[in-house]
Amino acid sequence: MALYESVFIARQDVSATQVDSLTDSFEKIISENGGSVERREYWGLRTLAYRIKKNRKGHYVMFNMEAPSDAVQEMERNMRLNEDILRYMTIRIEKMREDASPIMQGKGDRDRDRADRGPSGPRRYENDRPAAAGAPAETAAKPSEKVAEEPAKAAEEAPVAETPVTEAAEEKKETEE
Repeated sequence: MALYESVFIARQDVSATQVDSLTDSFEKIISENGGSVERREYWGLRTLAYRIKKNRKGHYVMFNMEAPSDAVQEMERNMRLNEDILRYMTIRIEKMREDASPIMQGKGDRDRDRADRGPSGPRRYENDRPAAAGAPAETAAKPSEKVAEEPAKAAEEAPVAETPVTEAAEEKKETEE
């Protein structure tokens, strides 16, 4: 018997228990026709890349199975007839995967990434951001009172920029005098 991996997407309106019963019925079809489902994973309600039959989300389920091709064809025929199934895809594989699928492995990574981001609450001051890595200490964020003093100091300390005077402007000034 050949090894297969099959993924189907059920409508978003269907509850998780109904998706379980659909999965059980497809598993039963495989076993009645001489095959066996080695692994079954529910990936959850996920956003679709584009709308399918007016649905923006769908329940994803994956099977790893060892079955004859007749059993797979019968399962796919039932998936086509079922109105709750939006899409399905079955591929033949060389060997079964020992560990969880990449989709299931990635679920823990998201939570870990969110924890690394730091606090996400509102900031009190406009310049209340931490200094960039390697930036000098004077560019670090300061409370708003100190920020208000800085423009006045900057205006006092800033050199007055001389505007370049062209020869034509000098001649005009001399003729007026």
